[in-house]
Amino acid sequence: MKGNGNGWSTLIQKLYFMLIPSSGKRTKYIIKHSYMFKHVGGGIFWQPRTFPTDPELISIGDNVMIASGVQFINHDIVAHMLSKKYDTHDFQPMEGCISIGDNVMIGAGTVILPNVRIGSNVVIGAGSIVCKDIPDNVVAAGVPCRVVGDFDKLVEKYKSVRKLSTEELWKEFYMTKNM
Repeated sequence: MKGNGNGWSTLIQKLYFMLIPSSGKRTKYIIKHSYMFKHVGGGIFWQPRTFPTDPELISIGDNVMIASGVQFINHDIVAHMLSKKYDTHDFQPMEGCISIGDNVMIGAGTVILPNVRIGSNVVIGAGSIVCKDIPDNVVAAGVPCRVVGDFDKLVEKYKSVRKLSTEELWKEFYMTKNM
């Protein structure tokens, strides 16, 4: 899938990837085909059903969890619009790399734009648009994505989380909502 991604074999690979039924099997596919990326670390989890268009421009560290619907955008298409508007081929698409550190969780529906580095020990909230670098040891979320918390504080919070039954979850929900 390296290059412009327009070949038949690339198309077939992408269609096949979309049809893989479980995130566990998609993760195994990513690991098996890690040579297509700049780097894929150990212990990753890949939930999205889509394969990045430019995996060679993506580096993924160790212990990275990528939730459903995450998109990696490594280039734009503004140049195509400008080329048509001015009837020329002088415009080139802007391209950029995406680097993800170790121990990162990227929430569902997040969009990661070109030329972004996500540090290590980071949680990105669902639905975020990451358009600038995110430092190490933070929780970040929003549109645009920005630091909203401290990673170590999140770790402490998760240490106190206990497993609840469905009935207990509903009881706690109603109590916190004063229902």
